[in-house]
Amino acid sequence: MNLSVRDTAGLLKVSEKTIYRWIKQQTIPAYRVQEQYRFNRAEILEWATSRRLNVSSEIFAEPEAEGQPVPSLLDALEAGGVFYRVSGDDKEDALREAVELLRLPDEVDREFLLRVLLAREAIAPTACGDGVAIPHVRNPIVLHVERPMVTLCFLERPIEYGALDGKPVGTLFMVISPTTRAHLHLMAKLSFVLRDQGVRHAVERQESRLEILRQIGRAEQELAPSDVRAPSVAAAGSSGSG
Repeated sequence: MNLSVRDTAGLLKVSEKTIYRWIKQQTIPAYRVQEQYRFNRAEILEWATSRRLNVSSEIFAEPEAEGQPVPSLLDALEAGGVFYRVSGDDKEDALREAVELLRLPDEVDREFLLRVLLAREAIAPTACGDGVAIPHVRNPIVLHVERPMVTLCFLERPIEYGALDGKPVGTLFMVISPTTRAHLHLMAKLSFVLRDQGVRHAVERQESRLEILRQIGRAEQELAPSDVRAPSVAAAGSSGSG
């Protein structure tokens, strides 16, 4: 809760009056602290992403992570892996199977991670439309992983996920990171590359791991540093093979 109303207005490129209106409408995640409103960077980025709002590049600033390199989405996906025909008859089953596939240190409590992911889903489903969901924890630091990871899971059968567009989810991108800064960058980059036609095509067709990595690497390279826009994620997923 490190952002003020003024800070948040600047990051979202709107007036403070607009922020107060969103607070009154209870549409923006805000916290009342000592008679003042405070906001969380990660939550604001997620909220802006889901609504196709422009954001300032300053949202990525995180003093405690200064000096650390910006994570590469391609590296994170290579670290996390791509998995096909992941089983699960409902959201909890699918997430349980996906958590078991995560390349995590032995000391990470997978059952705890599952509970955290499910708690996040209870607050607001992470389905972002067109059959894709991006399950992730709100506070990535609790996992104490050494490097950011994005794990792509193609479900054996699409499942009901509470998506706003009503479509079942068949593709999960699971984001695990050691710092909020890495989390923010990976979420933003993932949102960008999933708008790319080549990436969407590879994901929709559940192409080979190498082809998916190639398309995501290409799309990530084409991102201009100044092109900071938080679009809603658009990609499709279905059951498949590989």
